[in-house]
Amino acid sequence: MSNKLKVAIVGAGGISEVHIAGYKALDNVELYALCDINEERLKEKGARHGVSRLFTDEAEMLRALPEIDAVSVTTWNSQHAPCAIMALEAGKHVICEKPMAMNAEEAAAMEAAAKKAGKLLMIGFVRRFGNDCEVLKDFIDAGDFGEIYYCKANYTRRNGCPGGWFGDKSRSGGGPLIDLGVHVIDLVRYLIGNPQPVSVYGATFDKLKDRPGIKSLAAGYTAADAGREKPKFDVEDLATALVRFANGAVLHVEAAFSMNIPHDKGIIELYGTKSGAVLDPELTIYTQQNNYLTNVTMAGSTALSFTGLFENEIAHFVRCITDGIPCRNPAEDGVALMKILDAVYESAATGHEVIIK
Repeated sequence: MSNKLKVAIVGAGGISEVHIAGYKALDNVELYALCDINEERLKEKGARHGVSRLFTDEAEMLRALPEIDAVSVTTWNSQHAPCAIMALEAGKHVICEKPMAMNAEEAAAMEAAAKKAGKLLMIGFVRRFGNDCEVLKDFIDAGDFGEIYYCKANYTRRNGCPGGWFGDKSRSGGGPLIDLGVHVIDLVRYLIGNPQPVSVYGATFDKLKDRPGIKSLAAGYTAADAGREKPKFDVEDLATALVRFANGAVLHVEAAFSMNIPHDKGIIELYGTKSGAVLDPELTIYTQQNNYLTNVTMAGSTALSFTGLFENEIAHFVRCITDGIPCRNPAEDGVALMKILDAVYESAATGHEVIIK
């Protein structure tokens, strides 16, 4: 057991389950400790996963268990920076769930702490490990799209605020932009080579809120917590933005918890000089062959599959530590993403374009 990587989870909420599953799937990792401020939930999760080292205070855990090698930070957003920095300063490698932090200032402090400690800080941009991303990247890297100059990313729900802390700005930092938009903005930026953002024009709306009075009419309705009153909702319900990158590419993004649309959407569109692509949810490539306009589809499914998705991310994190491979989701990418989100919110507040420095 001593030669196994000892991992602790800080934050025992829902997202911790996929981290735990990822670690438990690896022979060279021991799920060593759990930490959460909710003692009842902590004990239940410890019993369910066979973990006896349980703590309600991260500092106490790190003092008591100096042998811990790595930490997953799966708390609500406002605790990402303090929990990650504490673990890094204690000499632990860290994977932190998205969004990296509440803002770019916190994200930069996290990156600085990782550099000072000489430890890995990986950000949980799980869409980079999706099968759909892999297929698109294969075509992009082969040059099939030429120069990708315009992109669209849509992650919108008709009635889909998760409830709880997601609607509480003091803990979430924002609404669908920081919760949903972060996924698709990062995915597009990763696919087109991680260009640096230079300017943003954005708008946010608070018109429909979290639709507390809506009732579910059918089993399996996609809205989370439909019809349930939420204790707080002081975030936007819709955000939209135009992001310009240093290489000249432009991204139009939409993210919503509540919007009068036919159904929930998650669409990625890339437009290049040779071909375009729409992922909705299957991939179609729009191109030309022999002077004809052609539409290309794959023989197998290209829709995002959650099977093995988080396990692949966790396995990569572990390999970065044990084998020293380059990290696919480095802290610097999280900082760049937080600068975009900050700029969207600033632009929405001022009504003007924001230059990113």
